[in-house]
Amino acid sequence: MTDQPHLATLRELNRNYVRSVDQADVAWFDRHLAHDFVNINPDGTRLGRAAFLAQVGRGSVVKDIREHDVQVHLLGDFAIIHARTAYQKPDGSTGAGWYTDDWQLGPEGWRCVSAHVSRS
Repeated sequence: MTDQPHLATLRELNRNYVRSVDQADVAWFDRHLAHDFVNINPDGTRLGRAAFLAQVGRGSVVKDIREHDVQVHLLGDFAIIHARTAYQKPDGSTGAGWYTDDWQLGPEGWRCVSAHVSRS
């Protein structure tokens, strides 16, 4: 497997993941999450796929989310993405956090199988 096309694809998926949270783009997530996707929210709650899609549809309480310091670790047909975020809190102040997303390559392409988000 040639890594470069996969790395470029994963970087684009990562950008769109963050954009889709910021813009409440449920349709994008519906196309790119695994059927057994699990998300851990900053407050420690665990959401399955359907609950995560519903949460995204309600819109994020933080706005203007941007990713940086992105690291993509490609392990064959599995990838781990670690990155930092910066965003605006509801009171207008700035916030930051970290996330880890796990992706698996299957016949339908890359699908996110899990995500873990923290805020500082």
